[in-house]
Formats: sequence, structure tokens, C-alpha cells
Amino acid sequence: MSTTDKTVSQPVRKGGFLEENGKSFLFIGVAILALGAIAAYYFYSYLPNRAEKAAGEMYKAEQYVGVDSLANKAINGEGGYPGLEKIAEEYDNTKSANLANLYLGGIYLRKGDAKKAAEALGKYTATGSPVADPLALGLLGDAYSELKDYKQAATYYQKAADKASNKFTSPMFLKKLGLVYETLKDLKNAEEAYTKIKTQYPDSQEATMIDEYIARVQAQVK
Repeated sequence: MSTTDKTVSQPVRKGGFLEENGKSFLFIGVAILALGAIAAYYFYSYLPNRAEKAAGEMYKAEQYVGVDSLANKAINGEGGYPGLEKIAEEYDNTKSANLANLYLGGIYLRKGDAKKAAEALGKYTATGSPVADPLALGLLGDAYSELKDYKQAATYYQKAADKASNKFTSPMFLKKLGLVYETLKDLKNAEEAYTKIKTQYPDSQEATMIDEYIARVQAQVK
């Protein structure tokens, strides 16, 4: 057995699913920050009064989003500014609360609290956004992976890959989908996920080494 074979023989390492996919999870921080760019879309489509107030109170919390050292302030607030948890609770059924739950899911994942991440992301409602909706599904997959509920993780990674349908995020979700299928010993579906990366997204970063993953799965088939 070669050194390479030994390295890739365990798809999910002891350190956890997030550790196994360290590079792809850099996307989480970038995507969370990018949500600020689409915040205006949410805010200016709100009903007036209550929703406007909620949007205004998001201002300070959003400044803290994406900065690890300020994560607690983003969650809990500071001074006269409420945090994301309070906004999500007090302004439920507004798009500010919806966005707050998405932010919270990403922050909790980065803090290592997968249970809270899943709870927050489970409250997110699809808006039709080509950025936020696939991200929410993918983050749910990450949360369930960390909770070792791999069947649920596979469900959400598949949904995220289908909804994203682009060469930047779809192959990332497909790779994670393949990894959880390997963990479930579902080698057929794992190979299918990896093969989709190879055939449908050949120019993606994930495609550069996907042959190794396909070969690993095929070697396990008896």
C-alpha cells in the first residue's frame, strides 16, 4: 500500500468533519461576509415599521460577523445594540430574523457548536437568493456532519449542490456529499458524487484531485 493510499483511507478523521475539509471551509467565512452585500436586498424589500426597525438593529451585529474575536458580540450584542440571537427571536417572521439565523448558523459552526448551528439554520426559510439559500443548506450539512448524523448531512449536501448549480459551490458540496457517503459505506453514491465533479465541473478546484477519491472508492468495492 502506498503512502497516498494510507493518507486517504479514512474519509472522516478523528478530528472531525470540519478538520477533514479545512480548505473548503474557508468558504464559510467568505460566504458569511459576502452576505452583507446582499443584505440590502433583504432590507429594502421588507414591510415598513417593525421590519425596518429590525433591519436597522442588524447594523452593529453585521459589523462583527466574520470576525472570530467579535463572534460573541455578534451573537449577544453590545451596549444598546441587540445581537443576532435577540433579533432572530424578537423579529421572527421578518427577513432580518431570517438573515440573522443564517449568520448565527455560520458563527456557531466556526465556534464548534454544531447543535446550535443546526437549530439556527433550521429556522432559515428559503428566499430565492442564489447565494444564501444554497449556503444555508450546505451549512446544515456541515452541522449534521459534526453531529455525526451523516444521513441528514447527505440530504442537505445533495440539496445544496442541486440548488447552487455552479462551478464554485456545487463541487464543494458534492465532495462533502461523497465523503459522508463513504462514511456510511455507501460506495456507489460516493462514486457518483465524485464522478459528477469530474464530469460536470472539470474546471473546479475540487476536480483537480477528484480522480484519487474515485480510485479510493473503486478500490473498496468488492
